[in-house]
Amino acid sequence: MRFGVGKVGRGLAVAALLTGVATGCGDAGQSSDGSGATAGKTAEAGKTAGAGKTAGAGATAEVAARGGSIGADGSACELPVTFDIAESWKAEAVDAAAAGDGTGDELAAELADALLHQGPVTMACEVDAKPAGNIGFLRVWTGKPGDADARAVLEDFVGADSTASRPRYSTFEAGGLTGAEVRYVTTSKLLEETKEESALAVTTPEGPVVLHLGGMDTEEHRAMLPAYDLAKSTLKATA
Repeated sequence: MRFGVGKVGRGLAVAALLTGVATGCGDAGQSSDGSGATAGKTAEAGKTAGAGKTAGAGATAEVAARGGSIGADGSACELPVTFDIAESWKAEAVDAAAAGDGTGDELAAELADALLHQGPVTMACEVDAKPAGNIGFLRVWTGKPGDADARAVLEDFVGADSTASRPRYSTFEAGGLTGAEVRYVTTSKLLEETKEESALAVTTPEGPVVLHLGGMDTEEHRAMLPAYDLAKSTLKATA
């Protein structure tokens, strides 16, 4: 099985990053979504179609309606874990090794590298919320096998974001995996605004995996939490 190799063009990754830098919507390498320049809020922003009450991670949680699954061989993103994605959300693999190569632009290559690597992990997949009417991504990051536990991986991931503060860590169980979870805020010095973000980490024989949910702002983040909870409650190691 191959992990983290997909069809996302390096030009798209660089363009998205440059858009975020130009508009001040995010900081390179710091959990930026950079998607607000081309997508507007809909009248239904703040709602997730088909959301319901479903048991997950050992407790009752509000989760989004299921739209499919990723992680297995032949899925949009082949990963060390599988999980369900929300209805209408679109998953696409990220080829971090190719991002920025061949553009002839050294700055673009450096920015792409900063965007695609955070702490001990590298971006492997983006699940886009725009088709469902929200502005943000559920991003999947993968790393090399090692001795670090899920909490340590998550602490390094958050610690690599210089804008992050007030982390609140907890543990969860799903699909035979025990992982760590964090809720925190990031602060844009340019906009002088803060927003909420969420992430979780698990370790597998193939290496650690981090799922991160950002969003254009706190309102969008909270609107997308049912999709994040769906992913967490259905998470399991790839067979």
